[in-house]
Amino acid sequence: MLRIENLNAGYKEFHILFDVNAKIVEGSITTVLGPNGSGKSTFLKSIFGLTKIFSGRIFLNGEEITKVPPHNKTRIGLVYLPQTDNVFSHLSVEENLRIAGYTLNVEELKDRIELALNAFPELKRFLKRRAGTLSGGERQMLAMATALVRKAKILMLDEPTAQLSPKFAEMIFRKIIELRDDYDLTILLVEQNARRALEISENAYVLVSGRVVFEGKSEELLEHEKFERLCVGIVD
Repeated sequence: MLRIENLNAGYKEFHILFDVNAKIVEGSITTVLGPNGSGKSTFLKSIFGLTKIFSGRIFLNGEEITKVPPHNKTRIGLVYLPQTDNVFSHLSVEENLRIAGYTLNVEELKDRIELALNAFPELKRFLKRRAGTLSGGERQMLAMATALVRKAKILMLDEPTAQLSPKFAEMIFRKIIELRDDYDLTILLVEQNARRALEISENAYVLVSGRVVFEGKSEELLEHEKFERLCVGIVD
């Protein structure tokens, strides 16, 4: 569904990603792991169009989207949720959901919001509350709900459980599984909790210093004899 070929990218003159190749299978969860500073977030941002692409190509369903602006990528179903600032804190939960569907007609927007609230029923209690007053886990659920309103087909999540309590983190992992299984979303997940992320995903990549040092099945990585060394960036 999503194919990345020989991607070299970064910010201005800073080269962060080097010849990255990846394939994201439709209907799957793919985990991207690696130590801090390895280029994981840059990888997601590059796919979405928020970095400088020095060379390489990005394809969605066979069509090249390398130079497509981020707002147009959202329109074709590619949604990126950063670790922070992924909702409008000064707006209510309901307003966040409505603004996510600003391109939809009235009836379609109503249907998409209903769909999102069925997926995240916890938010129904907070519709009139400002998003900034929600807990970290509740804000993350709101961000994921807005992706459903936007008709996401591929959802890229950057550290969705960062700084959450174990209870909320596990809830977010369960929601990610539900988005794949019940709402036909393809998930690209950057996550600190390596083991849990691999447990819920089919495929995995490990980035170290902007280069792919492992690609394969999540189960293979979990059972790899050098699993912990790979995840902290020690490559023999």
